[in-house]
Amino acid sequence: MADKIYRIAVASSDGIVVNNHFGKAKAFYIYEVSDDELKLLEVRNLPPVCEMGDHDEKRLSENADKLSDCTHLLVSRVGNGARAVLESKGISCYEIPGIISESIDKLVKYEQVNELFN
Repeated sequence: MADKIYRIAVASSDGIVVNNHFGKAKAFYIYEVSDDELKLLEVRNLPPVCEMGDHDEKRLSENADKLSDCTHLLVSRVGNGARAVLESKGISCYEIPGIISESIDKLVKYEQVNELFN
């Protein structure tokens, strides 16, 4: 899958599919991809950023900090404001809903193709 190491936070309600909006996610499954191996490292339970339609900017910043050891984020959706905060922490955000392993594979292949042109 990869020559370099990717650390990917996945917003999922069940650990099977990428199915959560970043702001509503309560759990992030942290995966590492290296040398064609996909490994689940941990599950991080974080308080949702959005509750009842309101966004908590302080919580957004705190959650971004708690995910800042990840290089990528996989979600079903992420708002522009949250994307900007996450990207300022060095986290590339992708909306690729589906089976986690398949979504991660798509992300890594996209990154590898992108690297060919940079």
